[in-house]
Amino acid sequence: MSSLGKKTVDNLNVQGRNVLVRCDFNVPMKDGTITNDNRIVAALPTLKKLIAGGGRLVLCSHLGKPKNGPEAKFSLALLAVRLSELLGQPVTFADDDTVTGPNAHAAVAAMKDGDVVLLQNTRFRKEETKNDPAFSKDLAELVGADAAYVNDAFGSAHRAHCSTAGVTAYIKDTAVGYLMEKEIRYLGNAVNDPVRPFVAILGGAKVADKLNVIENLLNKVDTLIIGGGMAYTFLKAQGLEVGTSLVDNEKLDYCKEMLAKAKEKGVQLLLPVDTTIAAAFPDPIDRPIAVEYVDSDKIPADKMGLDIGPKTCALFADAVKAAKTVVWNGPMGVFENPTLAEGTKAVAKALAETDATTVIGGGDSAAAVMQLGYADKMTHISTGGGASLEYLEGKELPGIACIADA
Repeated sequence: MSSLGKKTVDNLNVQGRNVLVRCDFNVPMKDGTITNDNRIVAALPTLKKLIAGGGRLVLCSHLGKPKNGPEAKFSLALLAVRLSELLGQPVTFADDDTVTGPNAHAAVAAMKDGDVVLLQNTRFRKEETKNDPAFSKDLAELVGADAAYVNDAFGSAHRAHCSTAGVTAYIKDTAVGYLMEKEIRYLGNAVNDPVRPFVAILGGAKVADKLNVIENLLNKVDTLIIGGGMAYTFLKAQGLEVGTSLVDNEKLDYCKEMLAKAKEKGVQLLLPVDTTIAAAFPDPIDRPIAVEYVDSDKIPADKMGLDIGPKTCALFADAVKAAKTVVWNGPMGVFENPTLAEGTKAVAKALAETDATTVIGGGDSAAAVMQLGYADKMTHISTGGGASLEYLEGKELPGIACIADA
């Protein structure tokens, strides 16, 4: 049972029934080929469980952001082929641009227990992102009155769309899949019921993107580490010269408030004590760049901070050593540049070496951990950047809220 007490696929009897499964098959594609099938692989345990239980699976997902309705490059046809290979059984692709058209109805009507049908890209219907009841009803009618619904798409759980939330107004037997359950369990428990000491590490460019995350975590953590571009707004809020570093001037007062709140709550808030500086942002982003290291109170007026420095790497790594739970969201510098990836590498290495429960909050942090070869050393890597961020903010996600309680 998940920490949120939601019904899971283990509590669902699907024998002989149609099951509408919302997957996250939003995979990277290049020149008509799938360049990374991790998200398809991640869906397999749920799909195999439902197939073994005698369910008749009708899968749906979005892919990319089609602007003008149906576009061939965003078709899910190739995904049906790859999924068929991974499952070791045929996957029927219903290619209607309307998603729930005659081909879909014919394919669903012809299903036997254990069969799998994949529908066309849900975003080919403009109603999808508007959570328009018309499309939600179409999806429900396609699978029929006795159908069940399973949401296993955590990466889209923060969006109230027809296929992630709206359809549950018309299908009452609902559950979360294994991937969703794992996300709820690790992210939910890490934030709401952590084994202490609890350390959160936040990076990324802008304070504005993490306003609610910082505020929510200050109520929960023992130590909050702030790196990345947003650290310079905090340093400036303390009255330090930050040169031409990225600063969110409208958020200086907010940063002062958060520094005061940390003090008041007895939370250790760690900022960079030294920084990696250069004359300008690398252009192109991955070109070699000349850097130097200075203490955070010695940044020259004409230089810009682009990564944490070596002393800070040691400081942050040290803070992680004693932790029992660590949540990390956002890189420490411009990690796409090899010269400016040292801070992010140091944090990833520290997390890989700790015995703590380590939860990586999707997005760039997940990409960094995978690129650096530390993925198998982490307890959990979230599959949803935006969704995990909203989870860390303490928000209820529509795609989880709509699922029946256990």
